[in-house]
Amino acid sequence: MSIEQNNLYIKRIILGELATNCYILGCSKTREAAVIDPAIASSIILEQIKENGFQLKYIINTHGHADHIGGNKMLKEEFSANLLVHKLDEEMLIDPKKNFSFYSGIPIQSPPADEYLEDGMHLKVGLFDVFIIHTPGHSPGSVSLKVDNKIFTGDTLFREGIGRTDLPGGSNSDLIHSIKKKLFVFDASCEVFPGHGPETTLKWELEHNTWLK
Repeated sequence: MSIEQNNLYIKRIILGELATNCYILGCSKTREAAVIDPAIASSIILEQIKENGFQLKYIINTHGHADHIGGNKMLKEEFSANLLVHKLDEEMLIDPKKNFSFYSGIPIQSPPADEYLEDGMHLKVGLFDVFIIHTPGHSPGSVSLKVDNKIFTGDTLFREGIGRTDLPGGSNSDLIHSIKKKLFVFDASCEVFPGHGPETTLKWELEHNTWLK
């Protein structure tokens, strides 16, 4: 899946055993870009960045679980980009037990974060403002990112689903609050780009997501 409209470029790359959605978010005019949730060290990410002539400014993790951070090290070695995660998930980057990769037999250790994401902050990627929304529940430091009418929800909200909360640090009540009070406040026409599975809209989830009834 790739979208290019009004200088905003979005490319979805499905990576890893858990079919994680990694997104390249770019500005077609300035060629600045960010990678959201590089699941594994994949040459596909590098190829897409280089083919588009992008300058990678940020590597953004919506949370610190292993299936969303596996490509951090590769991108940090390849580009002079800042790695960003919420402070509440920072230890997951460097501790394979806390990001749960240790238990799979293939421990993943990311470089530490260069900056911390905070609720209400915004980043600049070319012409576009990327607004940070702290949406805890799936993990304490889970965040969503809003760019124009598009929201990247990580493992907080899926098409007709929600993130699991049975892992350490998860909270179902926090997750439901995050979705209803921090995401559903936006216009229902907003497009949702989740961490797994197909795209959706807030309108569709308001009407069809039985986990939120």
